[in-house]
Formats: sequence, C-alpha cells, structure tokens
Amino acid sequence: MTHPFLLKKPLAIFDLETTGVNPAKDRIVEICVAKALPGKDRMPGELVVKTYRVNPGIPIPIETSLIHGIYDEDVKEAPTFKSIAKVLAQFLDGCDLAGFNSNRFDIPLLVEEFLRANVDFDIKNRRMVDVQRIYHLMEPRNLTAAYRHFCGKELVGAHGAEADTLATFEVLGSIVENHTGRTIRDEQRKVEFTIDNDMEVLASIARNNNVDLAGRMIFNEKGEEIINFGKHAGKSVLDVLKTEPSFYDWIQKGDFSLDTKRRFTEIRLRLFTGALNGKK
Repeated sequence: MTHPFLLKKPLAIFDLETTGVNPAKDRIVEICVAKALPGKDRMPGELVVKTYRVNPGIPIPIETSLIHGIYDEDVKEAPTFKSIAKVLAQFLDGCDLAGFNSNRFDIPLLVEEFLRANVDFDIKNRRMVDVQRIYHLMEPRNLTAAYRHFCGKELVGAHGAEADTLATFEVLGSIVENHTGRTIRDEQRKVEFTIDNDMEVLASIARNNNVDLAGRMIFNEKGEEIINFGKHAGKSVLDVLKTEPSFYDWIQKGDFSLDTKRRFTEIRLRLFTGALNGKK
C-alpha cells in the first residue's frame, strides 16, 4: 500500500484502544500504527501497518469493552506493553505522529505507557498532526462522519484500532489531495491557515498551547508557563513554585500523569538553576 503525502521524514498515524480515558490510570489494549515512509523522486512512498493486542494488566471495564469490542479474555495471552515497548519505540523512531484526537488523548496515553515501561520516547522534535483538529475546523464531526464526508465510505469496524487507524490515514490523505490550498480559520487562536501537503503546516493547524500533554499547564501569549487548573489557574508556574514550594510536592504525590510531573520538575529545576546563577 502507498500513501499520498510529501514527506521529509516518516509519518506514524496511529490509534489506541484502551481501558478508559485517563492517561494517568488507564492502559492500552490495542495499538495500530500505519507508518508512511518518504517516497523518492516525488513517487508515492510505502505504508507499513502494524497492529498489537496488549494485556493491560488491569481489568477492562465492561462499558469500555462494549465500545471497542475487546474483553479481558481477548487479551489475557497478549504481551504487556512493557514487553513490546522497545520494539514499538524503534518502529516509531524518527517519525512524526498523527491520529484522530491524538494530541489530546492518544499521544499523552502512549507517552505515559512508555514512561511506565522506562523507555525513552521523546516527542520534542516530532510534528504532531491531529486530524480531528484539522477536520473540526473544516467540518465539526466525528471520525465516522469524517470518513463518510472525505472518503465517501461507511466506516466498518469503528472503535477497532486498525479500522480507525486506516480510516484516519484515508481521511488525512483525502484532505491533502483534495483540499490543498483551502484556507481555514481557527476562531479560538484568531489565525488563518492554508492547507498544504506538508506535515509542518498540518501540525501547526493542529497545534495547541499545552506545556504538558494533559494540558495542566499552558503557554500564555508571552510564552510563559501558566497553571491551567485549580486554585492557581491563570498564575505563572514559576511564581507559584517560588511562593508555595509545597505545591510541587503536592503535584508529585497527586493523581497526575508522569508527563505532567516531569514537566513540573523541569520548570522547578530551571528555577533552582536561575537561583544558583543569581537570578531572581
């Protein structure tokens, strides 16, 4: 299978089926990755698809199984995420990432699973193309409707990782093939974008202002980290860590994702470094 994208580096389009929607607590039960490889001489590149069932190590709630059709019995003999983490990280090495609602859900949960498995999976130099974000700016609907609208097909097997991954691949392909040059406006950010067959452009359309993947901290217009929840919402993270040092300990002991805790630690270390260098 080939793909229509003009790529400078591989693009991994993926989807997760999970035990729930909380990255700090829930686990992956199925993952599919469609890896689009760069072509040569403007010829289509190859698409490599891999799908894994995963034993989450915790029960799958029946209400969740009724959605994606995966039950405890289906994964009891499957490998754990930790056992496939290194192989999966190698497969994703050097790839930009794409998915449907991936910036809000799939990427945070995937990163959390890698952290739990003690596998280094850095997303800092990866473009993240959230197809749902682009689609919602064009037509506010879900993946089934997106597949129907852009591809003219009914999505069979929705909420299965492979069906959703390949549908997302086709939707993104249709967007770049049929809507390159179309201008869309993000009313929230008050900015316009022109769709192009370029992952940097598509990632910029889907980009949010989160500091951590869960959005517990966000960047303000000046690029400063701001707390985005609770009694300190709207305050500078650095200011809160300076005036209320116990807040950091509360975060580290609380029910927050490992990624959120890591980002708070990075900012705190920056505060200490500044103090050592004589900065206020």
